[in-house]
Amino acid sequence: MRCPYCGSENNRVVDSRPFEADNSIRRRRICEDCEKRFTTFEKVESVPLMVVKKDNTREQYDRSKIENGILRSCNKRPVSVDEITRVVDEIEKELFNREEREVESTEIGELVMEKLKGLDQVSYVRFASVYREFKDVNTFMDELKKLLQ
Repeated sequence: MRCPYCGSENNRVVDSRPFEADNSIRRRRICEDCEKRFTTFEKVESVPLMVVKKDNTREQYDRSKIENGILRSCNKRPVSVDEITRVVDEIEKELFNREEREVESTEIGELVMEKLKGLDQVSYVRFASVYREFKDVNTFMDELKKLLQ
């Protein structure tokens, strides 16, 4: 960080505080050369995550779509809202930790199914039946057999 008065890079932070509801940090600095004080602001640069759909269209990631899909599959099941929130948080964390700007919708669907399998097997089958677009009872039974193994 350069001093706005003398241009020196020799400065230190004397105070840091959250700013704008913790979206950025306000730092008071002092230049070691000219001894003048100045303020800087640091803000996290967020890179939007784009979802590549099956038809190759792209749309911005939307957490509520995952939440709604899981809520529908867990309807009338002994799964708490806190558990659903935790699962969505885990999925979101995995997606954003990849540091990729685009993710296939199929990858998101597989992540959801993986998490639901550990949470509630009936909810897993419900989600899988819609996600994998089961055409008949045989494909449904094949998925159940995989689950039972």
